[in-house]
Amino acid sequence: MPHVETTIGELFCTLKAGPEDGLKLVLIHGAGGSRLHWPPQLRRMAGVSVYTLDLPGHGRSAGPGCDTIDCYVETVVAFLDAVDVDQAIIVGHSMGGAIAQTMALERGGRVIALVLVGSGARLRVAPSILEGIETDFEGATGLVTQYAWSPDADPGLVNLGRTGLRETGPSVLQGDFLACDRFDIMDRLGRIGVPVLVIGGLADRLTPIKYSRYLVEGMPEAQLVTVEGAGHMVMLEQPHQVADAVREFVMTACSAASGDSGRQGRQ
Repeated sequence: MPHVETTIGELFCTLKAGPEDGLKLVLIHGAGGSRLHWPPQLRRMAGVSVYTLDLPGHGRSAGPGCDTIDCYVETVVAFLDAVDVDQAIIVGHSMGGAIAQTMALERGGRVIALVLVGSGARLRVAPSILEGIETDFEGATGLVTQYAWSPDADPGLVNLGRTGLRETGPSVLQGDFLACDRFDIMDRLGRIGVPVLVIGGLADRLTPIKYSRYLVEGMPEAQLVTVEGAGHMVMLEQPHQVADAVREFVMTACSAASGDSGRQGRQ
């Protein structure tokens, strides 16, 4: 680490090592994002090992990116294989949450629990954004940025977010939003039986809080934490509150789950 050679190519990842036999968290960013969309409070959480991944074509990972969630799932599984992690708590923001949910459904033996931040069971993207990425990239990324943050967000963070989207580039960003637009597991939510923490910002305009509530209503072992005054980038706007919620979840629900799931093999 930080560069990991996998069966699908080289990926960039940071690792905050914890106890060798302890819980492992894998943080998966959203569309057009990178590992830096996760605040230090989560990337450096004490008592666990935390892997913070750049998906292909994002951040410091090479590659063309994907245009389906299934493709990104295979990327994460290849990464887990490469770092010899049998099972992990998958933490996903937005598109990363779609990846996490799909892993729980299709690669359940690799998943101890889920943390879903600003995500949903379906992630439709406005046609104007999909078209705008091709015809007016700066305008489209400006629009996404406008909707991604609450009115009270730090302007410096907002500017960094806009810059990060534009650095991702139109091809990868278009693929990400196509992957989101095609994602829909509303009729399969009830099959996700692992513990789930859902975190939503009450000022989120990209994945409104009703998306988070739908997730909790549809999954048998899900709980909801709402964050006042935070938008879609809730983990950056309110990092301490989000990190505290994840830490409490990991140390309670996930500790028990890891003992049961540890007897399962890879899938």
